[in-house]
Amino acid sequence: MPNAAPALRPLALAALLALAITPAAAHPHVWVTARAEVAYASGQVTGIRHSWSFDPAYSAFVTQGLDKNGDGKLTPDELADLAAENTKGLAEFVYFTKLKVGGKEQAFADPAEPRMAMEGDALTLSFLLPLKAPVTQGRGVLALEVYDPTYFVSFGLAEGADAAKLAGAPAGCAATITRPKAPETKTAEAGKPGMTEAFFEALTAASTYGVQFAQRVLVACP
Repeated sequence: MPNAAPALRPLALAALLALAITPAAAHPHVWVTARAEVAYASGQVTGIRHSWSFDPAYSAFVTQGLDKNGDGKLTPDELADLAAENTKGLAEFVYFTKLKVGGKEQAFADPAEPRMAMEGDALTLSFLLPLKAPVTQGRGVLALEVYDPTYFVSFGLAEGADAAKLAGAPAGCAATITRPKAPETKTAEAGKPGMTEAFFEALTAASTYGVQFAQRVLVACP
């Protein structure tokens, strides 16, 4: 639906994802490589800094017509409006983010510092997601998941040390990543009876289907 891009672009990122792509036989439709930084201040968890890189096909689709000066390059300034609107609109979907500290789920304040940039053929969205109130982690485990409950978007943590970082954490805190053992097998299940497009269209942000594909960042402190 390339002709729909100008009308859809001001919408929230998740809404755009849901409307802009022609339904296909199986989910997911968009792939995101995610990086996360857990922010601390004075020994407390204060928020999550996200960085999401979209697959080349989606990146090309959503940036159509945004090269305002026609120089063949997209700058963060040219992408600033898109970054702000999309980040703000993610509130409806709780930013595809679930954070628990010591087993207690945390609430988020409004996002800040939205930014988009083209890195090669991939569009990257970054933003700070503050907690409504800083929380002391102590010796409890912090668990971070980034996923789409409807599995329209596939979030996968990047490989390497920058996939999960800590900023300002107390000495001795360390992050580890857990990943589903066989996401390819799970994805193939979308073709089984009952896993039709209608099945996926019925899923909502309250669904639990997508959590089985969630990769987790676990942070433990001494």
